[in-house]
Amino acid sequence: MTDDSFQLMPHDVRAQQFARVMRGYAPLEVDEFKARVAEALDRMLRERLQAEERLRSAQEQLNAFRERERALNEALVAAQQLRSDSRAQAEREADLVLREARAEGERIVERAAVDERRVRESADTAARQFSAYIAGFRSLLHRQLAELEVLEGHSRTIVEVQAETLERAAR
Repeated sequence: MTDDSFQLMPHDVRAQQFARVMRGYAPLEVDEFKARVAEALDRMLRERLQAEERLRSAQEQLNAFRERERALNEALVAAQQLRSDSRAQAEREADLVLREARAEGERIVERAAVDERRVRESADTAARQFSAYIAGFRSLLHRQLAELEVLEGHSRTIVEVQAETLERAAR
């Protein structure tokens, strides 16, 4: 029999009856053989059920492992993307900080240059004012000296006139 729908079960073997004919098989041997075949069939069916259960368990584990592997791969891809995004963000922030620092440095240098020009202009103005003050003071001193010389001349003249007047009066 090659019919796929035919399944021989142990109780089928045990229940099978054969017609008695002359010159047939020994019934005890046939019954013993049927019992051994039924037991072997029972054992094979149990082993098959156990094998199927182990297979089902292994498939479930395999599916669980595949799911974990998929989740790990997704986590790995997400971590790699996050790392890449973080690195790109850090580079953008570093570039921004660098640009801001350079701009601030340029502003500081510009302010320092402006302050330097103001200080130099103030120093130049102060030097010119001081030179003008010295020149004015020198001019004042020259005028005062000239007046002193005039006064000394007048004083000598007054002393001479007084001396002459005293001499004339004493005469």
